[in-house]
Amino acid sequence: MRWGGRLTRIAGRFTRPEPRGRAREYVSGLMSGLERKNGWTQAERAGDVSPDGMQRLLRKADWDVDGVRDDVRGYVIEHLGDPAAVVIADDTGFLKKGRKSAGVQRQYSGTAGRIENCQIGVFLAYTSQHGHALIDRQLYVPESWTSDRDRCADAGIPGDVETPLTAHSPGRGTE
Repeated sequence: MRWGGRLTRIAGRFTRPEPRGRAREYVSGLMSGLERKNGWTQAERAGDVSPDGMQRLLRKADWDVDGVRDDVRGYVIEHLGDPAAVVIADDTGFLKKGRKSAGVQRQYSGTAGRIENCQIGVFLAYTSQHGHALIDRQLYVPESWTSDRDRCADAGIPGDVETPLTAHSPGRGTE
């Protein structure tokens, strides 16, 4: 079965057919052999001239993001489930140049191995003898952001988001 057929599980999470089709292209790109998977490479693979459509899907389209996450998690458990499975949490830094990307600040990035201007994403992966998959994600939003609600609003961060205790290993901080 191709990935498109498996996406029927999440189809109802999209209110319109356009983002549903875009999601099909996006997931197909993630499952493809693309060496680098970012907005530009995903768009080019889908035949688009810019990443605008992929970015619109991820930022502004009307769909149930948490519902899709739950559906994916259910699919993973059904197909990879094992009593000896483990869940792995890992934070990843995404280096940035500016100050406007949600959650960006100078902070420790394991990706860079030092303090850099970056965003931190925290990811959960499920792994068993049958395979592995990402099952959850969250952007770490530092206190420098959550204490500035106007800045959060400008970046599309909901007003109820709070800073967790840490996104990093003990001993790693921010600057």
